[in-house]
Amino acid sequence: MTVERPLKQIHLAAHFPGVNNTTVWSDPAAGSQIEFDSFVHLARTAERGLFDFFFLAEGLRLREHRGRIHDLDVVGRPDTLTVLNALAAVTTHLGLAGTVNTTFNEPYELARQFASLDHLSAGRAAWNMVTSSDAFTGENFRRGGYLDHADRYGRAAETIATARELWDAPNGRFTHHGPQFDIAGVFDVPRSPQGHPVLIQAGDSDAGRDFGAAHADAIFTIHSTLEAGQAFHADMRARLLRHRRGADELRILPGATFVLGDTDADAHERADVIRHQQVGPQTAIAFLEQIWGRDLSAHDPDGPLPDVDPDPDAVITRGRVRHGDPAAVAKLWRETAEAKKLSIRELVIELTGRQSFVGSPATVAAQIDEYVQSDACDGFILVPHLTPAGLDEFVDTVVPLLQERGSFRTSYTGTTLRDHLGLRRPDHAAGRAAAS
Repeated sequence: MTVERPLKQIHLAAHFPGVNNTTVWSDPAAGSQIEFDSFVHLARTAERGLFDFFFLAEGLRLREHRGRIHDLDVVGRPDTLTVLNALAAVTTHLGLAGTVNTTFNEPYELARQFASLDHLSAGRAAWNMVTSSDAFTGENFRRGGYLDHADRYGRAAETIATARELWDAPNGRFTHHGPQFDIAGVFDVPRSPQGHPVLIQAGDSDAGRDFGAAHADAIFTIHSTLEAGQAFHADMRARLLRHRRGADELRILPGATFVLGDTDADAHERADVIRHQQVGPQTAIAFLEQIWGRDLSAHDPDGPLPDVDPDPDAVITRGRVRHGDPAAVAKLWRETAEAKKLSIRELVIELTGRQSFVGSPATVAAQIDEYVQSDACDGFILVPHLTPAGLDEFVDTVVPLLQERGSFRTSYTGTTLRDHLGLRRPDHAAGRAAAS
């Protein structure tokens, strides 16, 4: 007799997109990236759709390309925690997740800020813990880009352990002596509703995966195919066991884009238009220059790839890593361009990402459900291509179909983000154990 497994419940979050090659910022329907109304619209739409949380990325320094500010970068974004604290006043259930760097910030300050957000939101705070080994970004800070790449997760681990000590400090008193931090005093924020804010991690290197398995409540991943997601899911579950954690202690949430249409064919036509909006002529050349490490502004984006080979030692873009080994990437690009007879722009459109889910609402709902039920992930962090109204159609058309399938909530059953994600509230001993 075969016993069917109960349907897994889908977790959804909404990413507020910045100005980049995912966002169609030039569309007449696009709104402001900095006005508070834009943040409110997306957050309230996500809450209307019963999403788990609202997610803000972070940009500590504008990227530079060929010595100038990159045109397609996050510009004018208000401080993450300021925005989230303001959103706490205009939402009631939606989790509020902010990306804040562990390399350039101090654990006492971080612990205090996120405990405060957790109090002000009545238990809805989340911290996306990121690291940086980028000296270019580090120039904005007193410590500068002083960490070697290999050391950044060591500092991050101690930052998180120290923050947990502070959140769990008996009577507020704490003492921490470690390689990175030597601090003592009194933590002046009472224990917050969630005990610890939800901890999110994004990083796909071996060190990043291990850090996530050891410390995170949720993982923000980049795996876009079913097979890749299943492999990542299995790998993280094995790592959890090595860190003596249960499989139910971590949620895996890939970032995903979507394009909806009345029919699948209509959606694919819309997706093609959107991709051409996302990768205009200037953007296509900029992508090529990042790989080739050369000024290619004289090349026609509707023409063939340059004959010249990439410069492996060039630093033409600062604040962003290059796309792997330049020679290997260029070889792949040339082979693809030749096989499919693609121009530079068409090649960039082909190879630099595409919408994760394209189709009618019924098709997209079925695809999302398949990923979750097949253990490729636990849900998705959705990145709409329009700000701030890009999520509206999804909430109005796809969410009801997921509810009909029985794999998505029809109401919030708890009040905290940990409730939404099905995560337990840490006890006082958890933080002290993690730090020892």
